[in-house]
Amino acid sequence: MRTIILLLQKEFRQIFRNKALLPILFVAPIMQLLILPLAADYEVKNINLTVVDHDHSDYSHKLTSKITASGYFRLAGNFNSYKEALKQIEGDASDLILEIPQGFERDLIRENTQKVFVAVDAINGIKAGLGGAYLGRIIADFNGEIRMKWTQPNMITPGIDIASSNWYNVHMEYTHYMVPGILALLVTLVGGLMSALNIVIEKEIGTIEQINVSPIRKYHFIIGKLIPFWILGMFIFTIGLFVIARLAYGIFPMGSIPALYLFVAVYLIALLGFGLLISTYCNNQQQAMSVAFFFILIFNLMSGLFTPIDSMPGWAQTVAKFNPVAYLIDVMRMVVLKGSGFKEIKTQLLTICAFALVLNSWAVINYRKRS
Repeated sequence: MRTIILLLQKEFRQIFRNKALLPILFVAPIMQLLILPLAADYEVKNINLTVVDHDHSDYSHKLTSKITASGYFRLAGNFNSYKEALKQIEGDASDLILEIPQGFERDLIRENTQKVFVAVDAINGIKAGLGGAYLGRIIADFNGEIRMKWTQPNMITPGIDIASSNWYNVHMEYTHYMVPGILALLVTLVGGLMSALNIVIEKEIGTIEQINVSPIRKYHFIIGKLIPFWILGMFIFTIGLFVIARLAYGIFPMGSIPALYLFVAVYLIALLGFGLLISTYCNNQQQAMSVAFFFILIFNLMSGLFTPIDSMPGWAQTVAKFNPVAYLIDVMRMVVLKGSGFKEIKTQLLTICAFALVLNSWAVINYRKRS
């Protein structure tokens, strides 16, 4: 025990002497947690719309006003020909074109039907899909208003009333969905990258040979390398969850906090074991950074942070089952938003325990082979 304590003292001194490392460990995660949830918003706004109005009627003006007043669209121009409007899309000055045909108001009143044409710049698939859906919904609402206006007062039109209730995120705040996931991402970046550099630094400065010939056992060395970053990871997680998320976004865990901390503690052990495993295979910091960044990038992109895992192809869903970050993001959202406890996260906890056991055992065994 005394050996481990001495190793921990040595590791903490080495960490806090590194003036370039401290901002990365403490300042960068806080700034990222403050900025990233505000920027990572899938709600598309300020869609540039070009209108080609061949009718110039009262109804066509009302439709255009209703669209621009929705808050989603910004009128980029009003042209008399479709060819002129298409140049707006070609010049990246517009995202959608709405063409209103001649006789729009007359045919709508006389024949109860009319068509409008919508052209969408589909280079950005998400923006195109959402923009087209928003526009279609606004036109449908406008159509409903006209129907109500021309319906006889004593005529009863059939309809369906929908009563809805939003669970777990009552006001549908997108930041409430993103903050737990981004916090999990930051804990992963700090724990994974920093631990991957740990043993490699000892190799570069030449102290690894001194450690190898000392009476320190191999598992003492691994534990001494793992615990400091485990403590720092838990500290960063606590600051992010109870300070930044609470004060900046008004988010507080609805579920079991002990269950969440237990899961994060085991997750950090697994992640640090993965970082130490990378460190045993690499000979310098450049190699370790490249390998760690390669795996962490894949982990984050296939974690369900931005794209639901259920929407991925079958092979990607299979790969995601071996992604520890996916389990952390899932548990974070379950506990913070849904109010889950030990019972609900039992499967994820057992899985992450298996990750921790395998990765740390592999790191210890590989260090013995290559030292």
